[in-house]
Amino acid sequence: MNILSELVNIGTLTAFILVSAGVLWMRHAHPELHRGFKAPGVPVTPIIAIIFCVTLVAGLNWETWVRFVVWLAIGMSIYFSYSKRHSKLAKAETKQGDE
Repeated sequence: MNILSELVNIGTLTAFILVSAGVLWMRHAHPELHRGFKAPGVPVTPIIAIIFCVTLVAGLNWETWVRFVVWLAIGMSIYFSYSKRHSKLAKAETKQGDE
């Protein structure tokens, strides 16, 4: 259970870091886009969230990091190998190239 809880922690914290960074990036790169919700305190809140999450992730042991990197590599390889064959965008480009 300890190993599982550490993997859940590192995965959730990493996802929250990516979401917080995404909020910052989208506000900077595309300020004109319609927002379905308001994020309070941008840019302070996402920056604080990133700092706290990185601090928590840094406190995890090295075995958790190794497991995380291995599972991330497995997941990314499955994701990209599946999406390469099943992408609607790739299928649309193939059909346009045939015409």
